[in-house]
Amino acid sequence: MAILSDIHFEISERKVLLRIMDMVFVFGALQLVGNFFDFDYFIINDAHWVWPLVLAGYLTIFGTIFEIYDLKAASRFQTILKNTILTVSVTVLFYLLTPFYTPVLPENRLQIIYFFLAMTVGILIWRWLYISLISSPRFFKRVLVVGDSFDIVKIISNLEGADPNYRVAGYINTSNTVVPEMLNVDVEQYPIENLVSTVMDNGISEIVVASDYTSGVKVELYNQLINLLESGFPIREYMQVYEEITQRIPVQHVDKDFYRYFPFSRSNQNKFYKFFHRLFDIFASLVGIAFFLVLSPFIIVINLVANRGPLFYTQQRIGKNGRAFKIIKLRTMVTDAEKAGAVWAQKNDARITKFGKFLRKSRIDEVPQFFNVFFGEMSVIGPRPERPVFVRELSRQIPFYETRHVVKPGLTGWAQVMGSYASSEEHALEKLQYDLYYIKHRNLFMDLSIVLKTISTVVYYRGQ
Repeated sequence: MAILSDIHFEISERKVLLRIMDMVFVFGALQLVGNFFDFDYFIINDAHWVWPLVLAGYLTIFGTIFEIYDLKAASRFQTILKNTILTVSVTVLFYLLTPFYTPVLPENRLQIIYFFLAMTVGILIWRWLYISLISSPRFFKRVLVVGDSFDIVKIISNLEGADPNYRVAGYINTSNTVVPEMLNVDVEQYPIENLVSTVMDNGISEIVVASDYTSGVKVELYNQLINLLESGFPIREYMQVYEEITQRIPVQHVDKDFYRYFPFSRSNQNKFYKFFHRLFDIFASLVGIAFFLVLSPFIIVINLVANRGPLFYTQQRIGKNGRAFKIIKLRTMVTDAEKAGAVWAQKNDARITKFGKFLRKSRIDEVPQFFNVFFGEMSVIGPRPERPVFVRELSRQIPFYETRHVVKPGLTGWAQVMGSYASSEEHALEKLQYDLYYIKHRNLFMDLSIVLKTISTVVYYRGQ
């Protein structure tokens, strides 16, 4: 018995497709412009093979910074229009400023306009096709969830919220309790019997199992799942799917034997990786300190006028292996902001001054921490260091919270570029899930991705 699921694209496939087809449409558009207009600035031939490689590199880097490869953004044309114009504008600028590896400036400056328009139109045509075809409901991944009623609603919310092309088409309740009101009216409950016909009749692409054998998957359902598996139908475990789609570790579903679920990245013990990681920290900290020294006269003057009081403040934080250290920051709150005791920083916090809001949004308030990085107390990339009082509180309430201290804390990290600002225990749990995902998967490419996403955060003024 062979069961063929509907056509759909995995997350990794869509990301690769976006990058490859961007290049195809850009180079195709440039070739067409060269054929029909007086345009010889960019030519693809054996003599100039470096030119397209440099252009592809710039597009990839700035496309990542301006989020044209973010799947949520890629599904909205209005967002892609703005991000594409930004990406192409900066790409053209850098391409023009590196004539050693790129063509020299043309005498006819109109060719630069052709160059810009060809790339912009090429990408936008492809992205319109992507939204109309690939990102349309006909290519959504339709999933059947097998789980107990306590988790069903949260499972649907987590999976569909993380991937715009992921749809939970239905569920099988493996417990005897009543399922609460569903978040999505299109999600139906199916009986355990006749699982094969349910899969075939509803165009199911995958089954996600969110119950173990003892609590939910009884013999009848188990045998049907085995038959489907033997026919080549994909059946996956919920925590594996959750981690892949959300890029977080679902610590709330992990039992005490967490080493089964946390095969920490080999990079944590890899001397080659650790050497280059530290080398990058030193180089970045020197650049950051130099940048701060250049800005400091302006910051001092503005602070005297608009943010009266001390320029810096230090605060105790918990670092690697639970060791405490003092973090250095530019003051963004009113003096004596915590005279009544430590409290979570909130969105639109009244304690933050007007100049402090600018410092936070632009992330300039974090720049003095490059001194902490230089002295080895922090790294550029890692989980953000938390205050001792919050660490004690969160360690009692959130499982595995102290696990984030197995690596150095960082100026920026996976949780900072992927999640929201931690202003409560719930947000702290989300941040922990991202931090553990980084600890589990960290490598040079992931570090580079975090750096680019951090630049994107600064460019789009998303600090808090």
